[in-house]
Amino acid sequence: MLAAIGVKISFESESEKTLKTIGLVGGLSWASTLEYYRIINEEMGQRLGGVSSAKMAIQSVNFEEIWSAHTNGNWEIIAEIIVDAAKRLERAGADFVLICSNTMHFLADKVAAEVSIPLLHIGEAVARDLEKHGIKKAALLGTKFTMENPFYRGALERKGFEILTPLPEQRDFMEKAIVEEMVRGQFLPKSKEGFLEIIASLKEKGAQAAILGCTEIPILLEKTEGPLPYIDTLRIHALDAVSQALR
Repeated sequence: MLAAIGVKISFESESEKTLKTIGLVGGLSWASTLEYYRIINEEMGQRLGGVSSAKMAIQSVNFEEIWSAHTNGNWEIIAEIIVDAAKRLERAGADFVLICSNTMHFLADKVAAEVSIPLLHIGEAVARDLEKHGIKKAALLGTKFTMENPFYRGALERKGFEILTPLPEQRDFMEKAIVEEMVRGQFLPKSKEGFLEIIASLKEKGAQAAILGCTEIPILLEKTEGPLPYIDTLRIHALDAVSQALR
């Protein structure tokens, strides 16, 4: 009846009008994508109050295709998958995009060049957090690709941070735990113990903090106090997305 007499009804709040839509390239793995979704929505609710949640679009890829191409060293196929996912998010109305993986930021520049919306880089968020806490020397944990290639470590070193990585056999242990367990949603006590031992060994080398440079590692070490403070890349990245959505 109200509409019949020319009264316009709107259910959109002022915060809803200005809230940006977050685009997530997920499935890298699904276990960590779940954490992105949870953390972003919880933080949005805390900042806006009431029953507020985030506006999000998620393009979840098939990790089997990613890992098969990675094993064969075929980064062209991986680039096609990730770029396509980002483009789909742009078409879906995302205002900016996140790649929900540290390792896949090897392709960050390519993705940013292929879409017209901003890409929130996980490494930049990590660098700001290290600076915020006055950390100069940090241990980097993650996949072998992340630890051994300069795209991630080098970017932090160019900002003045000293980055330590584990011994080769320790990298092998972490790679196996990540690929054979964590990306399948399995977070086992024996792997947690092994990661904590590795962090302790890097503390002895002077590391002030441990960068959890694979978005599954924070899930493994959740609620577990370690030998060093954690730099939780997943949470830092997710909170950065909330700030961007509200900016």
